[in-house]
Amino acid sequence: MKIEGNLFIPTKKKYVRRKKKEGECILCSVASKDPKVHNLEIYRDELFFVTANLYPYNPGHIMIVPIRHIVDIRELNKKEILGLAKIQNISLNILEKVYRPSGFNIGFNIGKYSGASISHLHLHIVPRFINELGFVEIVSGSRIIIEDPYKMVRNLRRFYKREKTLD
Repeated sequence: MKIEGNLFIPTKKKYVRRKKKEGECILCSVASKDPKVHNLEIYRDELFFVTANLYPYNPGHIMIVPIRHIVDIRELNKKEILGLAKIQNISLNILEKVYRPSGFNIGFNIGKYSGASISHLHLHIVPRFINELGFVEIVSGSRIIIEDPYKMVRNLRRFYKREKTLD
């Protein structure tokens, strides 16, 4: 799928409300590089991968996902906790360099009633910008994204490659 120019992205209501197949985990499909799912992977090591969000809130919205299927942050082992902290900090540095945001929202949605639409742990990092919400977004319930997500992935991959092993 190729997208060019400005994007008009409907909210993810349809995705959240769709009937999911028993045992289906979209992030496990992404982790296993299933060709039937969108490949927005930016970086991967032995424990985690970084991916662009298919339904971004803002340009630069990424997720850090454990390759191992877990649903709660308390299931991370010590090696994963340290690995997550390292990738999070590197990601913040890269996003700050590339997008120059005014701040970030960073967090997990754990459990059905927290807003978690995927039952696989993932850390959202959302760059935030001054005056980012516009009239169209408020009235239409949609977001206008000014960046092609595939172009964003290609651009960010270059920065992660420069980090080599992130050591």
